[in-house]
Amino acid sequence: MLQEGSTVVAGISGGADSVCLLFILLRIREQMPFKLIAVHVNHQIREEAGEDAAFVEALCKKWNCPFYCVTEDVEEYALAHHMSAEEAGRFLRYRAFEQVLEAEGAPDGRIAVAHNQNDNAETVLFHLMRGSGLTGLAGIRPVRGAVIRPLLCISRPEIEAFLAHNQLSYCIDRTNSEDTYTRNKIRHHVLSYAEQEICGRAVSHIYDTSVIIRETDAFVRRCTEQAAERCMTVSGREILFGLTAFTKEEPLIQRQLLLMAIERMTESRKDISAVHIRLLQKLFFRQGNGSLDLPCGLRAWREYGNVRLAYAEKKLPGISAVPLLIPGTTKWGEQIQVHCELFPCEKSQNIPEKTYTKWFDYDKIVKSLVLRTRQTGDYLLTHADGGRKSLKAYLIGEKIPVEKRDRTLLLADGSHIVWVVGHRISGHYKIDRQTKTVLQIKVTGGTTDGRED
Repeated sequence: MLQEGSTVVAGISGGADSVCLLFILLRIREQMPFKLIAVHVNHQIREEAGEDAAFVEALCKKWNCPFYCVTEDVEEYALAHHMSAEEAGRFLRYRAFEQVLEAEGAPDGRIAVAHNQNDNAETVLFHLMRGSGLTGLAGIRPVRGAVIRPLLCISRPEIEAFLAHNQLSYCIDRTNSEDTYTRNKIRHHVLSYAEQEICGRAVSHIYDTSVIIRETDAFVRRCTEQAAERCMTVSGREILFGLTAFTKEEPLIQRQLLLMAIERMTESRKDISAVHIRLLQKLFFRQGNGSLDLPCGLRAWREYGNVRLAYAEKKLPGISAVPLLIPGTTKWGEQIQVHCELFPCEKSQNIPEKTYTKWFDYDKIVKSLVLRTRQTGDYLLTHADGGRKSLKAYLIGEKIPVEKRDRTLLLADGSHIVWVVGHRISGHYKIDRQTKTVLQIKVTGGTTDGRED
């Protein structure tokens, strides 16, 4: 989770969990030096929100910890973006954490949050009741991209006992006792009943099981990646399955392969249900040729010993993309030209630090690259080991005006943005010691915000 010299932003609400998190991180810092910054996000929902912010500020002053307070109108944001207050609050919190890291000159830093065993149990039960695969039943990850959760293996009662033992005070959020949110209902009526009437260690047992499922999920993913090499071919904007090779795989791996293919083809699989996957799986075993229409504008065809997954002939509204010619020159609009060149990587070469000429690790590119403008679900990695940032959050952080965001030229590998042209590239595609082939891309002519000179 941490390395010496890291920069860590800790989300501190003032509640028991976050106060415990801050106290423990400060103790760890005594043994392993790193830069710690506390960030409190005032959602402006509760009357006592200002008191919570003042409490955290005073606590940070007492403990000599740098402090940021970010105020957001969560309810207004939720209304404007057609989402629940819970979803809006989560988005705005993590955006604030990322912005503080940027302001501190540490975009590759870590974000520490105070999820615990009880939060994990609520998540597992929520996914189980709503319907989920292995990934959802694995619960909350201890590390996910830049986010770390040091308290995940500890229960809420243990945290409260720890605070009492150390005589540490904290704020009490009255909304936690209400049944407004689904998670609160699970906490008050499902988990509490399970602990009182079935097993006192229910939360701990759910955590242990989620760890086993997490390990199983990782194993299945590795098996699926290996199976993909045997029976799946990516060609431009379509994926081809070899019928014979696919049907030899275990049914579980077959379904995982189909999910993987859909994730690579679309910006989101939220409209794809288990029913769609099973119908798609049946296509491989039916007699004769056939086809299946899927959500997100996808269609699957079975023909001549293969099943092809691609977008239907009808173009998706508002989406236009130009495939990148590698090597060669691709035109975008009337004036912009994108020149691509491939050459072996030599360790003595100097990587050019130019706004419109970039080097990329060609071996890491999964799909055919395309030039396009932004779409829902776009993201980039802020560093090579997986710290994800939504494109929207990045453009906001760069203070790119709203009217220019939809015209900004992007180089995309599916929903993964390889390069925000004129700005940064994704950390995943940077040249490193393992790079064998360099892809140099140079953009000339016009401007990259959609207008032409």
